[in-house]
Amino acid sequence: MQRPVDEIRYLEPDWKPQRSNSAVDGSRSRAAATVTNSFVERVYSRLTPVYDLLFNRILQPGRVAAARRMSQRGGHVLEVGVGTALSVSLYPPNVRVTGIDLSAPMLAKARDRVARTDGSCRLLRMDAAELSFADNTFDFVYAPYTVSVVPDPVRVVREMHRVCKPGGVVLILNHFLSSDPLIARFERALSPLTIHFGFRSDLDLASLLDDAGLKAASVDAANRRPIWRLVTCVKDGRIDRELAGDRDGTPRHGSHVS
Repeated sequence: MQRPVDEIRYLEPDWKPQRSNSAVDGSRSRAAATVTNSFVERVYSRLTPVYDLLFNRILQPGRVAAARRMSQRGGHVLEVGVGTALSVSLYPPNVRVTGIDLSAPMLAKARDRVARTDGSCRLLRMDAAELSFADNTFDFVYAPYTVSVVPDPVRVVREMHRVCKPGGVVLILNHFLSSDPLIARFERALSPLTIHFGFRSDLDLASLLDDAGLKAASVDAANRRPIWRLVTCVKDGRIDRELAGDRDGTPRHGSHVS
């Protein structure tokens, strides 16, 4: 029997989901109104030269935690929003990786990085809201710091779920709206500004999962400042204990999800 999102045992003790009417809190705001694919492409074209400097070290612990989770099982990974391929050196040898991104300049840097490393990654330019893969293709579908960037996060997560194999894992690594009312108010106020740095600050996790039809098996704090979450969902199956482990690899029991 499936459990509602409120009953999931979250792995960070003091964090609970805060529901909003839509995944993008305040969907009538300027932030929601101005984010289109062309807007995202322009923002990331400007960010490409400094992206690694701004977002590599500070966000790398979350990428490491996600790669460790995938190493427990292996298989075929789809990385949604591969960016400059900062994760490529982290993947274990038992996975095959396909990375997609909308930004041509970011993919150019990704190809350079893949060529310089021992990693193997097929790179494709693609809209995350319209994946050109068949249903049930990938063992893992992983979106690092992506769902708060795209114009329609619910559609992207639904597409991730569609191309994931039954029993496969959807991993979402991202910042989400705080459950603290004061912090959440600040995040909502900042969102029209943060989109110019490549992300929304008002994306609500509980509403995103509900709207996309997913259930979380676990939600872990990620990175040294724990405002980011690593969300683990399983398609049509029960999560393996090792896949529900926390950041140091300690296994946790999961829940039955769809």
